[in-house]
Amino acid sequence: MAVLVTGGARSGKSSFAEKLAMHRCERGVYIATSYIYDEEMRERVGLHQQTRLHSGFPWETREEPYALRDCLTQLQESGEDAVVLVDCLTLWLTNWLLYYEQESHAVQLVSNQIDELVDVVSSYSGQLILVTNEVGDGIVPEYPLGRQFRDLAGRMNQRIAEVCQQVFLVTVGIPIELKSNAYILD
Repeated sequence: MAVLVTGGARSGKSSFAEKLAMHRCERGVYIATSYIYDEEMRERVGLHQQTRLHSGFPWETREEPYALRDCLTQLQESGEDAVVLVDCLTLWLTNWLLYYEQESHAVQLVSNQIDELVDVVSSYSGQLILVTNEVGDGIVPEYPLGRQFRDLAGRMNQRIAEVCQQVFLVTVGIPIELKSNAYILD
């Protein structure tokens, strides 16, 4: 079962996703997608690692800033009996957008990565929780790269939400279920 957890920055989505994972399985694989660019990011990552370490839940952490599709495929094929938590898709998207930034067809290259991820998520048979930032409530970015990111993130989030069986929006630390298995729109 695939679950998408979205919300704004500092909304409580990662904490909710971790708690949800702890209720879904006896152990977890935490796929961290951040790429450490500076000391402030290193401190954030360290804080997240310490929180998981002291949670009392057996997490195996995998750092994967790019090859998320391959990592999920490997876990699926291994028959891993753990909930998999990916935090977060928008950082993964940022990594790819910056990687391809100088390419003339960067948006298409990143879109291809999104297509591959959607395929893996839609066929994932285990417990999978994906965290992403909701970017549609903000202002229109001033710079082209920012607008590309916002547009790609919005499309990615919609496509991932479509293939997930459950979707939550977290705001001010409160999760709101937007989609469940029973939710069908004709």
